[in-house]
Amino acid sequence: MNPKWAHDAVHRKAVREGYRSRAVYKIREIQKRFSVIRRSDNVVDLGAAPGSWLQELVTLTTGTVVGVDLNPIAPVEGAVTLVGDFTLPETQEEILRAVPVVNVVVCDAAPKLSGQRSYDQARAIDLGLQALTFAIRTLKPGGNFVVKSFQGEDFSFLLDSVRRQFRAVHVFRPVATRKGSAETYIIGKNFMGRSGNGMQDAGSASSPDVPADDSLDD
Repeated sequence: MNPKWAHDAVHRKAVREGYRSRAVYKIREIQKRFSVIRRSDNVVDLGAAPGSWLQELVTLTTGTVVGVDLNPIAPVEGAVTLVGDFTLPETQEEILRAVPVVNVVVCDAAPKLSGQRSYDQARAIDLGLQALTFAIRTLKPGGNFVVKSFQGEDFSFLLDSVRRQFRAVHVFRPVATRKGSAETYIIGKNFMGRSGNGMQDAGSASSPDVPADDSLDD
């Protein structure tokens, strides 16, 4: 066990129950509160390693579940796992070959931290914007979107960007989030569709080059 989780009761519970990280309880809370995934939805999980969200997603839908990450993901029964950068056209094409119709996009990834709070927060916002751009390009109209982010000065930019694309938008902090964390989730429901808003790209708050660290605040 990673020493930083040694005294984390939620993490220990996840391990006992066979999950790969505590993050599984966050998507479970989000689903219970907002019903983002319908029974036959096809779901794409961006930054899916180590795979705890995939473990939960395959229980929520009979549709196709695809997880993509820069790092290999140990197999999850019922899910398709891919290795690649979801911001690259070739990876997006590979995802769409696995799931031509996308109903839901979720992203629990976070950037690797430098220790500089404002810089790290801006990188987290950019990662969220990249996930939103992917959703804009791939989601079926009426689809849903979930993205992790962190409260800070640029948070409103990401939130407003999501609001321009979805008819209902919520900000939610799951109970399973670690105390003291600035982590929060943005939930977008009922995607308006590309023709409805005229946007193909969510833009960027700073640098687009954001390596992900999916273990952050798991």
